[in-house]
Amino acid sequence: MGSERRIIVFGAFDRHNFGDMLFAHVVAALLEQRCPGIAPIFAGCAQRDLRAYGGHDVAALAPLAARWRDEPLALIHAGGELLTCGAWEAAVMLTKPEEAQARIARYGSRAQDRDAWARTELATGARAPYVIGRETFPQASICANAIGGAALDHSDAALRAEVLAKLRSADHVSVRDTHTRAALRQSGLDAQLVPDPASMVAELFDARIRMHAGARRAFAHGYLAVQLSADFGDDATLAQIAHRLDRIGRSTGLGIALFRAGAAPWHDDIAVYERMAARMRHPAVTIVDSLNVWDICALIASSEGFAGSSLHGRIVAMAYGLPRVNLHHADSVKQRAYVSTWDIAGAPGVVAIADLHDAMLDALSMDREVLKEKAAAFAKAHREGFEPIARCAELAVKR
Repeated sequence: MGSERRIIVFGAFDRHNFGDMLFAHVVAALLEQRCPGIAPIFAGCAQRDLRAYGGHDVAALAPLAARWRDEPLALIHAGGELLTCGAWEAAVMLTKPEEAQARIARYGSRAQDRDAWARTELATGARAPYVIGRETFPQASICANAIGGAALDHSDAALRAEVLAKLRSADHVSVRDTHTRAALRQSGLDAQLVPDPASMVAELFDARIRMHAGARRAFAHGYLAVQLSADFGDDATLAQIAHRLDRIGRSTGLGIALFRAGAAPWHDDIAVYERMAARMRHPAVTIVDSLNVWDICALIASSEGFAGSSLHGRIVAMAYGLPRVNLHHADSVKQRAYVSTWDIAGAPGVVAIADLHDAMLDALSMDREVLKEKAAAFAKAHREGFEPIARCAELAVKR
């Protein structure tokens, strides 16, 4: 096996999710700075080519594991809420959006059917397929970079036990929030606390991102970047959000740019935005249909601030020192965990729809220099936190 094949960067960037796709870029850039000329393999649970969206040509891990099981490679979990992603959820999110509902209807009502279908789709019986240990690569150096599992202590006991066993076999584990660190510590695992990899996007990729800027030209007085997951899609909820966004528009004069942070099943749905935009009275509302991750980064970077349910919408706004507000929804655990760990005391965190207007105005009033200083500190902290992983990768290349 040549040196170009000794590092596997692994994660959930085999489906369209803004944050996960960025992780692969961040890890690759940091590895290139440490080991120039390195050519890692990008792998997920499934083979997918997401280069059309600014992602990677992703290999399925199972064939790599069969081929390289006993090789002394390095495997790096690139980041994300991997610890609580079960096999059923992973398999559904890897399904084509137009097929997902049929699969859910066919297999979703019985655990036995769900498990059997997921095993077939993912080519693994793992309960937590995005967490890899030495059961897969006995001779590997295995690292986890700023991973999340904010709800791990509430997860299924068998999944939790599997995750903990895999992490115990790792050479280095860092996590992105104190909730996850506490859950691991209760089980005797001491993980390093490191900001999310997307904290690095402005430092590493600003020139590339600025090449994708263009949305601001459509808004004479600037705009807010706004995102909603599909679970906000009932009529009553959309009416409430539309009303608050109209109020924000009147109060600030800013336009509203609606964008999707993910197109995989259980993420965002452009039809939801169309229905909400139809309810709005504000004259400057645009739906941005691009799913290219660099277009999304540029949309946020050129905005006056972010509002939405996406954690990585918030983190990219943080990386650019911009105001940010998350909307509360049914599963805001990871957002709350991250905000409480890293964001500025007193900054608006995860808020109810009824509080969106006031929270956004509060966020917009924050000192921009303070926000930019924090952004630089987050990037520095992630770079420092990546150093043990870079050392593992460097050793793998030299073997």
